[in-house]
Amino acid sequence: MPEESVRPLERGLAVLRALAAADRARAGDLVRATGLARSTVDRVVATLARLGYVRESGQELQLTPRLMELGNAYLAASGLTGEVAARTARLADELDESVSLAVPDGDGVRFVTQAARRRAMSVAFRIGDLLPAERCAPGALFAAEWDEAGWAAWHARVAADPDGHAFPALPPGPAPRVPDLADRVTHSRAAGWALDDQLIEPGLIATAVPVRDAAGRVRYALSAVSHTSRHTAQGLAELVLPRLREEAAHLEALPTAPSPYEKGELTPDQTQTQTQTLETADAKAELGPGFLQSLARGLAVLRALGRAHGDGLPLTAIAEATGLPRATARRCLHTLELEGYAGSSGRLYRPLPRILELGHARLSRLGFAEIAEPHLRELTGRVHQSASVTVLDGTEILYVARAATVRVMSVYITLGTRFPAHPTAMGRVLLAGLPERDRARLLAAEPPKALTRHTVTDPAELRRILDRAAADGYATADEELEEGLRSVAVPLKGADGRVVAALNVAQHAGTAPLSETVEALLPALRETAAAIETDLHTAARFNSVRMP
Repeated sequence: MPEESVRPLERGLAVLRALAAADRARAGDLVRATGLARSTVDRVVATLARLGYVRESGQELQLTPRLMELGNAYLAASGLTGEVAARTARLADELDESVSLAVPDGDGVRFVTQAARRRAMSVAFRIGDLLPAERCAPGALFAAEWDEAGWAAWHARVAADPDGHAFPALPPGPAPRVPDLADRVTHSRAAGWALDDQLIEPGLIATAVPVRDAAGRVRYALSAVSHTSRHTAQGLAELVLPRLREEAAHLEALPTAPSPYEKGELTPDQTQTQTQTLETADAKAELGPGFLQSLARGLAVLRALGRAHGDGLPLTAIAEATGLPRATARRCLHTLELEGYAGSSGRLYRPLPRILELGHARLSRLGFAEIAEPHLRELTGRVHQSASVTVLDGTEILYVARAATVRVMSVYITLGTRFPAHPTAMGRVLLAGLPERDRARLLAAEPPKALTRHTVTDPAELRRILDRAAADGYATADEELEEGLRSVAVPLKGADGRVVAALNVAQHAGTAPLSETVEALLPALRETAAAIETDLHTAARFNSVRMP
């Protein structure tokens, strides 16, 4: 008899798919989309919220950037590395066109890397976007390896959905007339490349070449994408094919990282995964029947599959990585296979690209400010003061995200506002995060000026303040920008440890000493900064997050 599937995991995945399709939804919308009972949806949402994958804002539910760690598990296991992403970006710069990598996903094509050109008329796919094979250049390359069952599945899907409604990345409207896929496959086999001449939508063109694995199978499709205002389809192919082929050969030659299991060790985030397993146990004790522990465990198994380099991981390694009993891990894997998110070969398990449909494409378009803003609103509700995020622009700070309180007396600042960096807490955090040479250059470029009677203008004293901010991990400014205005700020760091922005809370100075303000605000500021950094690092692991 087949192994019993994990029903809470199935239901949780159904809710995640519904949320990914809707972006924002209410519980009633999820009931209608999934066919689940309202009580079941409520328990699933409570569990996903506890895991940090869903945010509740009033009655609205929204996916969070932390959910991208599921898609990141597939991307990590697929062999994508920083070097692959960097090479793709350099090729896009060289060709002055958008460049992408895609993988086969059933009879579709799923994009896993994207380096887009910034133009008014931009052409780009999101990581995780799915296109039908018959309407893109990579599809002909992947279809060349289909067996009879693959072709039969494709014919059945096209007959059932001729306009591609199952592919949200397609533009709306009826499908254009496209050349026969079998004919395009024949041409791609002979030529060694494939062409998209406005198959997706009018004006969009692309050229793709295969990137093969050690066994000679097509592992990726490497594409250059443009539009007909810049090139004809054939002209684009003539321009980019030599470099695409050269780059494909480089990608094929890159060594495949061995699995941590094969090396006799788990990945560095083993402790994190085991901690998450313990957290799910704590949540079950706290929330009781409202927390679906089987769903939490199934998603932990999905994350653990990110360690499955090469052919995959055995059950023993997955159970060890998650801290789960083998029988529990096996049932979760069985369910993930049934749902199309995991595959197996013999006793080895690996994640499949369908994982990226769980909100990855939608979340990958979030910019830095959009990632920070929900956390700012939570901070504002916690401390009852306005909170802001700024970046350094020359010798000034630039406000890029903000959440304001509604008070009789409040700090009113709009996005895009600029202030000198030296008399502000955020500016000091940002200057303190610079290398010493860059910091000295900026301070010399615009010597400090007095804006109030409290502004520090002595260069030596300002250097001491910045050194202390770098050592303490926070900075203050007490009536130095404006009389009566006091603020405390902490840095926001990227995955490489460099300061990329600053977070602050500003309020009226009042009569309390500055030390009391720091004591009251600093813990909440640091917790909020850690939450923003976690989301930022997750979103940026395989994706380029738009910075202001």
